[in-house]
Amino acid sequence: MVLCGAVALLVMLLYRQGMIAVGFSLGAALGILNYYWLHEAVGALSMAGQARIPKLLVAKFLIRYPLAFGVVIFFFKTRWLPPMAILAGLFVPVAGLLIEAIVQIGGGLA
Repeated sequence: MVLCGAVALLVMLLYRQGMIAVGFSLGAALGILNYYWLHEAVGALSMAGQARIPKLLVAKFLIRYPLAFGVVIFFFKTRWLPPMAILAGLFVPVAGLLIEAIVQIGGGLA
């Protein structure tokens, strides 16, 4: 995932699109953070024998979408960064997961 975001960021910087690159980086960071918090929550929920879920984990799980929505709305209203670049960055985890799925399927077929 991080590699997908870094490659896209490098391409944007090569084309001298600084503000778009910053917006994309912000969106990618939010998307990757969102993914890791979700991964952590699912891992904790799937652990057998654990009676209670930590409160910090529940807070991270509940804050994921309001945080991303708030950042996008803030930059949409202030126009400091291009909101479409932020939204594109939010899809970096999707690209990483698709590439990983292709690699896994290719490895299983070989």
